[in-house]
Order: sequence, then structure tokens, then C-alpha cells
Amino acid sequence: MAETPKKEESKVEGVKRASRHLRGTIAETLAADSTHFHESDEVLLKFHGTYQQDDRDVRQDRRKQGLEEAYQFMVRVAIPSGVVTADQYVQLDELADRYANHSLRVTTRQGIQYHGVLKKGLKKTIAGINQSLLTTLAACGDVERNVMGCPAPLGDSAHTTVQRLTKEIARELRPATKAYHEIWLNGEKHLSTETESETEPFYKDTYLPRKFKTGVALATDNCIDVYSYDLALVAIFEGDNVVGYNVLVGGGMGMTHGKADTFARLAEPLAYVEAEHVIETARTVAAIYRDHGNRADRRHSRIKYLIAEWGMEKFREEFRQRVSFTPQPFRSIPTPPVHDHLGLHPQADGKWFLGVFVESGRIIDRPECQMKTALRSIVEKYRTGVHFTASQNVLLTGLNRSDVDAVQRVLKDHGVRLVEELSLARRFSMACPALPTCGLAMADSERLMPAVVDRFEAELTSLGLRDEPISLRMTGCPNGCARPYTADIAFVGRRPDVYHIYVGGGIPGDRVVDLYAADVATQDMVTVMRPLLSSWASNRRNSESLSDYYQRLLNRTESRQLITGKEEPTQRLIQLGIAS
Repeated sequence: MAETPKKEESKVEGVKRASRHLRGTIAETLAADSTHFHESDEVLLKFHGTYQQDDRDVRQDRRKQGLEEAYQFMVRVAIPSGVVTADQYVQLDELADRYANHSLRVTTRQGIQYHGVLKKGLKKTIAGINQSLLTTLAACGDVERNVMGCPAPLGDSAHTTVQRLTKEIARELRPATKAYHEIWLNGEKHLSTETESETEPFYKDTYLPRKFKTGVALATDNCIDVYSYDLALVAIFEGDNVVGYNVLVGGGMGMTHGKADTFARLAEPLAYVEAEHVIETARTVAAIYRDHGNRADRRHSRIKYLIAEWGMEKFREEFRQRVSFTPQPFRSIPTPPVHDHLGLHPQADGKWFLGVFVESGRIIDRPECQMKTALRSIVEKYRTGVHFTASQNVLLTGLNRSDVDAVQRVLKDHGVRLVEELSLARRFSMACPALPTCGLAMADSERLMPAVVDRFEAELTSLGLRDEPISLRMTGCPNGCARPYTADIAFVGRRPDVYHIYVGGGIPGDRVVDLYAADVATQDMVTVMRPLLSSWASNRRNSESLSDYYQRLLNRTESRQLITGKEEPTQRLIQLGIAS
């Protein structure tokens, strides 16, 4: 029986409630001779791993001509810890050519996205992904999203345990509905329009209030930026064995421009739990969110807003009451270092893996760099595994040492730069897709970021800072898909060619940025940042990062007033003590 609607709920909650466990009329529309789905089914498609979009580069022209939008679909593959086999990668590559825009995009959450899929090829794309033993189910939507973990194939017990746990959590919190198999895989229908016999034991009729992201890091490596997640698990080990996890909750990157009651937030310590209780922990945190998250206002429905409203102690008490074990106090550990795993590294089995930088995660063939062809030929010839990182890069795994030089030659021959050729600003850069595909984008990101990095790379080089670690991130809107709010410098789209600039996070991911300058035109980005970069070059202490230097300047003022972006640039520099 369907749940009784609460007094207040958003329109999306009603769509989910009436969807017959994510069915809606997707199957009927899929079979119809049309280019797109109606609004309610657009909501439900996300749970199946696809977003309806249109080509925004041509939107206005088509409207002027009286034509409908150039509808297309983004399809996302959920890949726990980002690990796929050689055969799976080849199949993913083939699907990109057959149904999408001849590219694969590595997401900041270790998945793969296809862009430009037309409705007539949508079912074949999703079915093809499932034939490779991967899935798009729950890659999007108000459910547990792709579970992230360190992808490095080091082979030690701790890394192996973390990668196995990501798969276990993904299975535990995957929707139970048979709608996915019925619609996309020609499965037998389990639910008619007349009767509602199917149940969702965990998610019930309305699933979660919003998306829920889980990441599993190690106490020795936070390569996944774990503090930015709804649920963060940090593996604590003795010797080589994981004995338990520090549990943090309430992280999240999304916010809304001009809405001070929306904000980016880092996860807060909840408890330490022993290893045997970690699955129950993940399920319980998600259940608390399911039962108490805001279902009236989707701008305030992430778990971070529940914790901001309740306070951590109330959330911790609710957690204690629900679990079958006694949580232990959070363990004090140093902030884990961050390894991007680029370059050549030994595996425990005597083989090697090679981390390859993929600019903005886009695996595509361009005149200057045939990344897609290079990776496909290497995987086919050397049967390497492919592991996707949280920084949108690729690890080619299982290489014989004798093959490494040949693999690197293939990459160089196709214009792919090895890690030794990258500045650190480029190495630690990330961008979201934004225009022309994302419906939320206010400005460019992926298309613009290489040129922005070029300019900052030149500026940093002139200041003697080319070899200093610094993270640059860009998004086309404030929703934060490229995790801009934990970067050293972030550019967040406001409108075409205009961005807010944020400063003060850092590669460790344990600090949220401040708004440094508002409404900066693309061509002025370097000019606005030059005084701070110059001051950093001249006055930093030892190997002090830009963000550490920036925070020190703020902390030496009489009161730590945050940069609001409303002052004139000179006033901001005076506040920092850089100008007088």
C-alpha cells in the first residue's frame, strides 16, 4: 500500500510516490515515436541512470525557427571504486561510438558518462552497459549514488578491503524495484498498472529526500576527497588489516547563488565503528536521512541541512538508538594525505599500474590528442584493467614491467602527456561538463578550463610557482559537481563568461573555500588573482600552499572576517594586508 502523503512535500515527492516504483510511463514513451519524455518521467529517468538534456548551443536558434529543442540524453554508469576490466572498458568504448558522441567522460565520482545519446538509442545503450556486467541503476536519482573508494590496485589488504566494501554498500542500498529490468532489459513485468504488489523494503515509495553520496577512504590516502560526502568512511587499520572506520556525515558541495541559507559543507565526525558494523552503519545513516530529511524544499533536502538543523549530538543520539551495536568515540588521526596515483607504480603482484591524466575527464580524439584511440589500443593489446579516479583520471593496471615503455610510447605518439610533462596546476585541475549539455549550467566549464589553466600556468611559472601543488577547479553552476568548494582556487559560473572566484580550500579537502571575488569576467581571472599569487610567491613560509598562506593572512587580522566578494578588489587586498 502506498504511503500516506505528508502535509508538505515537493512536486518531485508526488512524482515518486505515484511512479509505481520508478515506472511512470517510461516504457510507453520509450516505445513511442517521439524525441523526448514528459516532465514526470524526466524525474524518474534519473533513477535509471539517465538525464534528459538538449544541445544548448542551438537552443535559441531552434526556438526562433519554431523547432523543438535538440533533445539528447546523458547516460551514467555506476562503478564502485571506478574499477572495470579490459573487456568492460572495450565495450564501454564501443557504445560511445555506436550511440553517443564518440567520447567517454570520467566523472568526479569514478563513473562514466555518455553524452549525446538520442532517445532511439537510449534503451540499446543502457542494455549494452548491462551486457558488460555494469549498471546505470542508481547512478542518479534520490538514492545511494555510486560508492567511491581508492581505485589504486596496490593489492594490500587495506585497499582490497576498501574496494570490496564499496561494492557491498552499493548492493545493500540499491533500489529493489524490478522496473529497471522491465524497461531496459526486457525483463518480465512484476507490477501492473492496476495492482501494487511490489515493495521497496528500504526506500519505500518515495525513496530518499535527495541524492546520497558515500565514499570510503583510507587513513593513509584521501584520494577521493572523502569529507565532501553525505557519508564518509575512513578506514583505520592495524598492520595491513582494516579494523574499523571513522564515520563522518553531512558533507555536500551544492548551493545556490544568492541564497545564504544554502551552503557547501564538510562532513562532521559521528563515531568510530568496528569493521563488522560498517554496512549496518551505512544503512542506518541513510535510513535516518530517509525518515527525517526535508521533503518540502529540495534546496534544503540534503542530509547536511538536517544535521545543520538538528546539530550533531541529536543526530548521533538517533544513530545510537537505531544501531544494534555500541558506537565508539571518533578516533583522532592526522588528516590523510592525498595521492592522485598518476605515473608509474608497482602492484603487490609484481605487475605495475600507470596513472594517466585525462583533462576534465574527457576521453575523446582531438587533432592534438587522440586519447580515446590510445587507451583503446593499449587496453586491447595489453589487456590492462582500467580504474577511474575521483580526479577524473585513468589508471591502466596489471602491466608487465617489460611493456611499460611500449605503453608510454603509444600514449606519447597519440599526443597524451605523461605526468612528468604536466604543471601541478594542470595535474590538479578539474571541471564539470557544463555547457552545452547540462541543463543547470550558467556558464562554460569543461570547454573553457584548458584555456584558463593555460593562463594560470603561465602566471605561476613567471612567479616561480610552476612546481607548487595547487588545485584549480571550475563548474558551470554552483551545484559543485567538480568539488570546487574544497579547492585552492575555484571558478563557479554565474552567467556566460562570468564567474565567482573562491579561494582557501586545498588539496587535502579538509577545508571549505571563501568567496574571494564576485562576478569576474573570464578575461579578468588572472588579473584579479595576480596580487594574491604574487604575495604568496614572495612571502610564503617554506612550502606553504596558497590556501595555507591565504588562511594565515585572514587569521592575522583583528577578526577573521570572510571575504564576501562585495568589496572592491583593493579593499579586499587591504584586508589581507597585500595592499595599502
